[in-house]
Amino acid sequence: MALRAAIAAALCGCLVAPTIASGAGSVNVAALQVALSARGLYRGTIDGYAGPATAAAVRRLERRSRLAVDGVAGPRVRRALGRLGRHSLGSRTLRSGDVGWDVSALQFRLAWHGFPSGTFDGGFGPHLQAAVEGFQRWAGLAVDGVAGPATLASLRRHPIPSSPLRLARPVSASVGDGFGPRGNVFHPGWDFLANRGAAVFAAGSGTVAFAGYNSGGYGNLVVIHHSLGLSSWYAHLSRIGVRRHEHVSVGALIGRVGSTGNATGPHLHFELRVRGAAVSPATALG
Repeated sequence: MALRAAIAAALCGCLVAPTIASGAGSVNVAALQVALSARGLYRGTIDGYAGPATAAAVRRLERRSRLAVDGVAGPRVRRALGRLGRHSLGSRTLRSGDVGWDVSALQFRLAWHGFPSGTFDGGFGPHLQAAVEGFQRWAGLAVDGVAGPATLASLRRHPIPSSPLRLARPVSASVGDGFGPRGNVFHPGWDFLANRGAAVFAAGSGTVAFAGYNSGGYGNLVVIHHSLGLSSWYAHLSRIGVRRHEHVSVGALIGRVGSTGNATGPHLHFELRVRGAAVSPATALG
């Protein structure tokens, strides 16, 4: 615990920003992990928590850079990290083509606010621009894909979104991967570890907004629109049992578990979105 506190206290700028919300790690620790990962020194999950693996990676960098070895990510460590160690979040306006510590921090913060942008890599590319635009649209800001003072202030001000409704579980199975960081990306839903062909049920009453094949990796997908801006997504299905515009009641059979799209085996990927922002299913299912 002392080692974790030392790293957290020594991260630069504002030092370590407060935890984004319950369950979310520090954006500065996440940025440190991204920079260490880029140098092949850290192979853990980009989760924003300064655990033993992060401290060990800092010490490896210190030895490689001939710095005093204490496992603390202070200013000298930040300089040794090069481009990915520069610029604290909020110190400049971020736009396409930028690279830096602040870009990594922005990627991490946006992901927890429901707008993941692919790999946490500290580079402001088209996926991050789309995520910024998505958040701006969600927050009622001018949509320009540039993370300036208004966008960053809105990210700080808004809590992590949650489901406005309680829902039923869509399948009788345990949960594997949950909502949050997974390796160097962000997993925006829950993976239910059900067998191929298991029945998938509507988690709530609503109208089917999409029922078909999604080429973006979800495979056979059903999307149901509920009230209060909430939608539920059911991905990788082997069979789809509903049609677009059909009204369904909670518990209605909507498909069968499969492994279509980007899936390594049978499971149900279940997502919830509130006005486009991915939210943790835990806030609806308990």
